[in-house]
Amino acid sequence: MKELKFKTNIKCLGCVAKVTPHIQSAEGVEFWEVDITTPDKILTVKGDVSAEEVAAVVAEAGFQAQEVVGAV
Repeated sequence: MKELKFKTNIKCLGCVAKVTPHIQSAEGVEFWEVDITTPDKILTVKGDVSAEEVAAVVAEAGFQAQEVVGAV
């Protein structure tokens, strides 16, 4: 299982609620969370899914996700 991190514009709990059904229904996603307390609003996704697939699912929900390359 790989872990991907993304900078997003998911700013609040309402935004998290809006994106939740999209991410939860995405094939290959086993775990995800958004840290809305950080300036970059980091989305962490674990599973068998590509960065492109995650970005597309987040875009479907009306938000942006840019992969953070080299994230620890």
